[in-house]
Amino acid sequence: MHNNLLLRMVLQFHAQDTNCEPYAQGRLAMAFRADEAAAAGYERLRAYLIPRDASPSERTRSEEALRNIVEKYGPPVDGYPTWHPLVRNHDGQTPETHPNDRCGYEGLDHTVYLAHAFITCPYTASGKPAEVIDSVERLPSHIAATITAEVLDVSFYNTGTTSILVSCEWSELLEPGGTVPKRLAVPLMLEQELPCWTWAQRAELWETMRPYLLGNPHGQRSSLFVSQDTALAIKKIYLAMVDSGMFGPLKMG
Repeated sequence: MHNNLLLRMVLQFHAQDTNCEPYAQGRLAMAFRADEAAAAGYERLRAYLIPRDASPSERTRSEEALRNIVEKYGPPVDGYPTWHPLVRNHDGQTPETHPNDRCGYEGLDHTVYLAHAFITCPYTASGKPAEVIDSVERLPSHIAATITAEVLDVSFYNTGTTSILVSCEWSELLEPGGTVPKRLAVPLMLEQELPCWTWAQRAELWETMRPYLLGNPHGQRSSLFVSQDTALAIKKIYLAMVDSGMFGPLKMG
């Protein structure tokens, strides 16, 4: 069953950026393969979350629950685009790519990230599980998504923790590969970046901004959050803002 899951992930999150692109120095960039990134991420996630101190039956339930969550909310990721609703509530001058207290969350502990949700596992006796739920409920409403938190009835990380799923339910259907459609990703990126003209002194290179605007892991032209077409639109619009001079002179190096 575990191998079947990886096969489904390979088919669902198929590579959309498999061609190498040259760097300015003439060296070849390594290809980004979404299927490989998703499968490798799942293996790390499984090793981290399935509690070693649980009984065999409990571990089986935990593995089944994890498979279902990944299939619904997408593959494990290393960081979100700064415009993603799960991290959007931050200071515009210090963008965040991971859920934390600067995004409005409290009580997070032993946290792992999926494309459209994250799982956090605070120790039950710490009082933090209630803090997580309460902080999510206090988050401001979002025009493109609804953020909710629920306590799961399985053990992740350790049998002494409470497993909490914080999920992002988008207002529109995701694309077939589980990526955010251009209609949502582009305006959310603009909403994030446009206000920066009021305080920015230098414009950042696209190479610097790519992990912030495409998320991690990412390739030259796509990521586990956006397709090639959407990533290209984000890049074109960002570079147009840079070319306008609204952020100031381009920062070199």
